[in-house]
Amino acid sequence: MIDVYDELIVPHLQRMSNLEKFSLNLAICGKNTFVDGNELKQNIINYMPQLKRFEFYICSHLYLSNQINLPSKEDIQHTFRDFKDDQIISYIDYFQKEQYSLCHIYSYSFKLKYYYTITNNFPGGLFKYVHELLFYDERPFEHEFFLQIAQSFPFIKNLSIKNSKPQNNKLCKESKNDNQDFSIIKFPHLINLTLNLAHDNYIEELLFDTRTCLPNNVVHLNIFYHQLKRVTHHFTRDTTRINCAKLNSLCLGGRRLPKYAKDYFPHV
Repeated sequence: MIDVYDELIVPHLQRMSNLEKFSLNLAICGKNTFVDGNELKQNIINYMPQLKRFEFYICSHLYLSNQINLPSKEDIQHTFRDFKDDQIISYIDYFQKEQYSLCHIYSYSFKLKYYYTITNNFPGGLFKYVHELLFYDERPFEHEFFLQIAQSFPFIKNLSIKNSKPQNNKLCKESKNDNQDFSIIKFPHLINLTLNLAHDNYIEELLFDTRTCLPNNVVHLNIFYHQLKRVTHHFTRDTTRINCAKLNSLCLGGRRLPKYAKDYFPHV
């Protein structure tokens, strides 16, 4: 396999030696190692003597089948010990079932527009410019995770979930505070929601009005018909009625809504 990063991207970057400010956003698949601070210094920074500002987000995708010594988060973070201008964030996800891993490295000052694959290891932060997210993990996403994401990505428009693991804490914990909205998830700018690869628990998480408040009449939902029918109890369930009534359109994997269900989705 040709390593596109080493063979094509790096030589191209090295020719831009006169840059004073440089922003780099990459998702890389096919390398034998994660991109880390040492590699950025060796292949990019050392070739740009005029560089004053370097902002980056890089997600490396690594298959585990031939890996013996896998680096830890601390190993990766240590390679940025000489990066003094920015707060550098790094973390690693290992997916044993799928036999691959992801390593995220980024300067927190970078105005990210796309964050590649959110997992339970997401460390938080505020990302005002990211409008599209994919959630994926082999561990369950609990309610607190969704709350954190809503706070970290306040302007999210497109959200997809790929996770077959059921939640451990299915029922939301009631807030001890008198403000019952404390634990409600809010995605006020959401327009596209894809749940056809999500466990029923996450469909409930986003369609129960006691857990999530969807915006009115703008959200398009991608979901298989049998999932939606099951979660809504044949389009009769009260806890999903309010958010389903807010949906603007549906894609049901080629199926159509039965006539008796159309009142459940008055704006679809």
